[in-house]
Parts: sequence; structure tokens; C-alpha cells
Amino acid sequence: MNRITRVTRIAAGAAGVVALLGAPLPAVAAGQESATVTTCGRSGLQAGLSTRVCADVTGDAVVLYGLIGLAGPPSPGTPWPPAPQELVTKLSADLAGVGPLGAVAGRTEFRVSTVRVDGVGATVSCGSLVHASFSVEGSLRGPAPVTLELPVVC
Repeated sequence: MNRITRVTRIAAGAAGVVALLGAPLPAVAAGQESATVTTCGRSGLQAGLSTRVCADVTGDAVVLYGLIGLAGPPSPGTPWPPAPQELVTKLSADLAGVGPLGAVAGRTEFRVSTVRVDGVGATVSCGSLVHASFSVEGSLRGPAPVTLELPVVC
């Protein structure tokens, strides 16, 4: 192989690499891969604990859950770890203008680490507005539900 042929092949190979690197990547077909977006409402104080309601949205699939955690560091002199608390939880959701998506109620024991209360999930139309509510009731205090208003953008 002579020198001109080698230079021509190298140049052609380099041009091919440049063309491949400059080509746009193929788009992922809709519905194949969607990122999950997590949105949480404002936290609230219920049964002396911090609570919030959250949603994981992947495309048009919505999974709602409540979170229960410590409201802050313990006060000086407070025994550690705190005594477990038996809680009554209620999680519900509805689709604005359509109706209920679901509801769950149950008992949860809270110790020290954050507790996730699952139970409501649905497939909704893009552009829908989901309203979720999460309440926690302890032996000493009644519920003060936390809410989330979530527009579903697909």
C-alpha cells in the first residue's frame, strides 16, 4: 500500500468519525423512558411530628405517599430515643373535576427514622390536577392534614 492510499484511508476514517460525532443522537420514543419527578407539599406538624404528602410522577403515572419524621432535634433533657408512637394515618387523592383516585387508612408505628406511608397510585391524563391529603393522628393530638396540589405534566 503506498503512502497516498494510506493518507486517503486515514482522512476518510477521520471524516467518518467527525460525521458520527456531529450527528444528533436519536430521540427516545415517547413512553419508553421517562424520568421520575418527585414533588412534595409543605410540611406540617401533626401528632408532634413533621409530616408531608409527596408524589412521584413518571409520565402519566402518579404514586402518592405520606412522610412522617421528627419535627426537629430533641429538647434538652428529652429521653433518647423517644418512645414509639402508634399513629393512625389517612392518605387520599382525587382528580380535580373527575373524582377520587383512592384512599388508604391504617396504623403506623413511628420510632425515630422517617416512615413512608404508601397506598395511592393511578394513571392520569396529562394536564390533570391531582389533589392529595395526608393526615396523622396520635394519642395526644388530632389530625391537621397536609395537602399537595399537583398538575401532571407529561
